[in-house]
Amino acid sequence: MITLERVTADQILDLRHAVLLAGLSRETAHFAGDDNEQTVHLAAIENGKIIGCATVLTNAFGGQPACQLRGMAVHPADQRRGVGRELLEEVDRIAAEKGAKLLWANCRKPAVPFYAKHGWSVVSDEFDVPTAGPHFKMIRKL
Repeated sequence: MITLERVTADQILDLRHAVLLAGLSRETAHFAGDDNEQTVHLAAIENGKIIGCATVLTNAFGGQPACQLRGMAVHPADQRRGVGRELLEEVDRIAAEKGAKLLWANCRKPAVPFYAKHGWSVVSDEFDVPTAGPHFKMIRKL
């Protein structure tokens, strides 16, 4: 059984690093805003092991109050099991708790179909993140 828990940034850094920033130093998996007391870190846990993670920050988008999704990752062996969907559902709840009407994220190009399937829309041209490759800005209205 998979449970979702609010955790510290330190608890999810290893997974974030392994899935999103492999080959770079572990410190690159620590993002600006991780230590803000308003930031929420989620872990999907199965049998005591963190298999998925996501971070929700309060961060305006286009001048509108919003929440930003960052560092969402699911261990490759656990993908296609609904872990990402469960994380996104909890991200929606957290953003709603914070009073946000909009979620946004910089999504890697290969992940765009996943987010689109879950109600997110592309709102930018493709852009490159030097350490992570092609991305698109995506939003989800709550």
